[in-house]
Amino acid sequence: MTKTNDGFALPRRVILQGVASVALVGLGKLALGVAPAFAANDKYPEEAFKQKSVDDAIKLLYGKTAEKSDKVKLDAPEIAENGAVVPIAASSTLADVTSISFLVAENPNALVASYRIPAGTVPSVANRIKMAKTSNVIVVVEAGGKLYSATKEVKVTVGGCGG
Repeated sequence: MTKTNDGFALPRRVILQGVASVALVGLGKLALGVAPAFAANDKYPEEAFKQKSVDDAIKLLYGKTAEKSDKVKLDAPEIAENGAVVPIAASSTLADVTSISFLVAENPNALVASYRIPAGTVPSVANRIKMAKTSNVIVVVEAGGKLYSATKEVKVTVGGCGG
């Protein structure tokens, strides 16, 4: 028996039934056609994630090049004291954003994250990425069939001592 704050005892079976009901409601929504974040026909861009250069990764991921835009905002620290956990965020004021991707020029594999942005969603994502060393971080936003980007250099320090 599990006791509640008001002193009533709830059998474990009642609690488990409630949890199972919530899970079934979620599965029911999926079965009724409520779309998940990724459509079934979206294919994981495995080859793009294997590319060593930023240009090759963008070409495989999108098939075109990006132009710089002041409507794409990249938030990243100037100095990252720990290259294993670098906080980054991107947002855009562009209309019809369909994807946002993060790339790091000096990483062994340039593409570090790529997100599909469902229609009607605020085009803003945040992540913590791993950086091998000081490098340019590039965010690429796909909007209206075109690519836009922003770049920022992030300095990775050794041992977190700033130098």
